[in-house]
Amino acid sequence: MSRRIAVLGSGSWGTALAIQFARAGRETIMWGIETDEIASMAKARCNRTYLPNAPFPEALEVTIDFEEALSGAEDVLLVVPSHAFRETLQRLADASATIENLAWATKGFETESGLLPHQVAQEVLGNSIPTAVLSGPTFAAEVGIGLPSAIVVASNDESYAIRLAESITTENFRAYTSTDITGVEVGGATKNVLAIGAGISDGLGFGANTRIALITRGLSEMTRLGVALGAKKDTFMGLSGMGDLVLTCTDDQSRNRRFGIALGKGADIEQARDAIGQVVEGYYAAQAVHRVAKRLELDMPIVEEIYNVVYAGGSAQEAVVRLTARRPITPE
Repeated sequence: MSRRIAVLGSGSWGTALAIQFARAGRETIMWGIETDEIASMAKARCNRTYLPNAPFPEALEVTIDFEEALSGAEDVLLVVPSHAFRETLQRLADASATIENLAWATKGFETESGLLPHQVAQEVLGNSIPTAVLSGPTFAAEVGIGLPSAIVVASNDESYAIRLAESITTENFRAYTSTDITGVEVGGATKNVLAIGAGISDGLGFGANTRIALITRGLSEMTRLGVALGAKKDTFMGLSGMGDLVLTCTDDQSRNRRFGIALGKGADIEQARDAIGQVVEGYYAAQAVHRVAKRLELDMPIVEEIYNVVYAGGSAQEAVVRLTARRPITPE
């Protein structure tokens, strides 16, 4: 059986995961859509744009050819922005190559439908192949240079989760497995929204007390949403829930946090997005999570306030004040 994996997406996280799979001994090919960028990577043997300090292992190759990337691959891993997820799945469905196993590291609800990635994958490709999601508290730059890290591989097919986790694990990189794909995906989607809130708070100068209150109550909102969608409560106490939330809310490597900081300091939405220079997933997730919460009639006040700031022109300072002034009508 082939050990080849095709990584679709050559941004910072796609590059980091491709490096890690190759580092773990897998024949890896990474596909991207920018011809000049892929040519530069092939020549320099690194992604100079996003991970200049992470040289490619020998087992990693790059290509602009979609069919070439898929040819002979045992696993296909999608690492594309959430708004491009369905389109890329459809391209897979139309490809001539047979897809044996599919995984993704894409995070976020589909904005219009409110579907999680595994539900979109089922709509486009059906249920005939094993699927999995990779998520958890990791920054691409640190994975790229080989700093100790841990992620979660979640799948409804436990044997596939174990096999995929084993194939990416090295001395400095550990993958844990889960069968709660819904919980892992909800954590990955919601933490990006909450990180914007933590960034706004810090941008306003509200301090550590406010930040940790937002993180802790944000975890409660995340859990409430996940359980309503059928996830296991315990999932949100692990790497892909609390772990990813704390990381994204507290470290300035987080694009979502930096986006929030810019808003808190007075930038408008477009100025804040332009300053990041990469996709800010929380921007899209704020609308999608808000929509899902409304459909389920869930109380998610932090998400509500972040949505109002990002999409309804609300005041960042007034949003934080309203949250901290809320009457404690339920036990902690």
